[in-house]
Amino acid sequence: MPRRLLHTVGAAEAPLRTALSGLRTALGVPGDFPPAVLAEAETAAREPRLPDADATGIPFFTIDPPASVDLDQAMHLAPHGSGYRVHYAIADVAAFVAPGGTIDSEAHRRVQTLYFPDGNVPLHPPVLSAGVASLHPGRTVPALLWRIDLDSDGRTVAAEVRRALVRSRVRLDYASAQRHLDVRTAEEPLILLRVVGLLREELERERGGISLTVPEQEVVQRDGSYHLAYRAPHPVDGWNAQISLLTGMAAAEIMTTAGTGVLRTLPTAPDGAVARLRRTATALGVEWPHHVSYAELVRSLDPRDSHHAAFLQECTTLLRGAGYTVFTGGRLPSPAIHAAVAAEYTHCTAPLRRLVDRYTGELCLAACAGQGVPEWVLTALDALPGEMAGGARRANAVERESVDLIEAALLRDRVGEEFEGVVVDVRENEPTTGTVQLTDPAVVARVEGGEPLPLGERLRVRLTQAEPGVAKALFTPA
Repeated sequence: MPRRLLHTVGAAEAPLRTALSGLRTALGVPGDFPPAVLAEAETAAREPRLPDADATGIPFFTIDPPASVDLDQAMHLAPHGSGYRVHYAIADVAAFVAPGGTIDSEAHRRVQTLYFPDGNVPLHPPVLSAGVASLHPGRTVPALLWRIDLDSDGRTVAAEVRRALVRSRVRLDYASAQRHLDVRTAEEPLILLRVVGLLREELERERGGISLTVPEQEVVQRDGSYHLAYRAPHPVDGWNAQISLLTGMAAAEIMTTAGTGVLRTLPTAPDGAVARLRRTATALGVEWPHHVSYAELVRSLDPRDSHHAAFLQECTTLLRGAGYTVFTGGRLPSPAIHAAVAAEYTHCTAPLRRLVDRYTGELCLAACAGQGVPEWVLTALDALPGEMAGGARRANAVERESVDLIEAALLRDRVGEEFEGVVVDVRENEPTTGTVQLTDPAVVARVEGGEPLPLGERLRVRLTQAEPGVAKALFTPA
């Protein structure tokens, strides 16, 4: 499920910072890395296992948020015959992490990087994740190098992955990449990202796939108070994501052909969930004609529109239920499809931030080389889905509780005020309790009343409490 991006801009006041620190403790979030892990990481940083192949002549570039330090991917696109060739370099975590070592054990304990509004809790020690394993420009680093050939329509013709040394040349963020494209100062590889991205988006439409352009929620401290706003994604955000999706689909095909692997699966959303979302669309003023499919509607939305942005946040509820499924002996799971991708798919492009990606990368490497899967990979497979599910629960709790803290900080001086909102959820066995999404500011919080709440309808509500770290925002019908 797309992460609800949330970060603070400007100096955070002491009460909120204290509350966020308390949240880390309450959720059992790992703290500093143990000394043995840090010592092993320092040694691994000096003595990585380097590949023989050298691909440093390919002028890779990266696109990431400005504050990112763990750069998992770098890309290069070029014409190839009548189509295109995509080179996609993925950080080679296994070059630094010894199976069964202290870093490996700690990574299995952490499972994934956790994102708080005031900073991240990394999966790997920063000397690796933000240092020698990260694909920063000007550094020669080991990588899993994907080569994916596409035809003129953007369909995959061939795909393979191998280990190689790579060196990124340029680091872009989404805004600068979009600006280069808009003012026509972009070089050919970036121009081709737009070309290939648009082709892949069209193929996604043909498959019935869905990419949610969920806005980033930004909390700005100004004049002693907090203000909430959305940052709408740029078109290049989506084109960049299409390269990752392309690689994840290619990896899934390689593993299914080989007969052993890990798929990212998602069942089709039940009709009741879609019907509930239709009522929310009506309440938010989002037109959804009955002849228009959910996938078509999502593609028509503009995340710069506040009502559309609010609805896109609610759309993520249809992606609940995603998980990881291991298969061996050529016996594919049922279902094997990721409903939002509308194809077989896996996670393999973010190994610095997500544990499972290191394993899917190794499975693909072995298949492409015609070699057996390493024993340390096979030994870990059965436990991976459970580990990833546990990591996802903790990450979701971090996101949910962080949002509650920020919203309480935003609203604490407005207790007693009335707001316009939409009832976006009602508890099945407790119809007087549910969730309200305010029209302004962009807050989603609990609402309790004496009468059953009108799901999907507008409701004027009064704020009764809000204190970060003490009391979450709570509303009652006005």
